[in-house]
Amino acid sequence: MIEPTVAVRIARPSRDLAAAERFYVDGLGLTVIWRTTGDLQPGEHDLIMLGWPGATWHLELVGGPNLTVEPSPTAADLLVLYLAGPVDEALIARLERAGGRRVAQGGYWDRWGVTVVDPDGYRLTLSTRSWSNGTTTPQP
Repeated sequence: MIEPTVAVRIARPSRDLAAAERFYVDGLGLTVIWRTTGDLQPGEHDLIMLGWPGATWHLELVGGPNLTVEPSPTAADLLVLYLAGPVDEALIARLERAGGRRVAQGGYWDRWGVTVVDPDGYRLTLSTRSWSNGTTTPQP
C-alpha cells in the first residue's frame, strides 16, 4: 500500500528555466532543492527542482537544448496552494514582478483565490480556503 506521506513530484517542461525559477523562487518563495545543468547526454535535460524544505512535494521543471516537448498548459492545469487565509497582495505583486500575470480563472477559483500565470503559461492558484485530505469523504 502507498503511504499517505509519499513524496510527490510535479514535472513540467519549461521554455525558459531562468524565467520559471525567478517566478517560483523570487516570486512565490520556493527554494531550489536540486539543479542539473550543462554537460548533458543525449536525451537528458537541464532541470531544477523547487519546493519548501520539509514539504512532501516539489515542482520539477525541465528545459534546455535537448527538450523535445514544449509546455502546453490549459486553463484547467492548476497548481493550487491552500493558504487558509487572505492572499497577500504583496505576494501577488512579487509574482507579477517575477514574470507572472494575474488572470481571471472564473467561478469558484475567482471567489476563493487569486490565479497567476507563470512564464510558461501554467496557472498557480492561491486559495483562501484550507484543505485536508483527512476530512473528505471518499466518493464512489
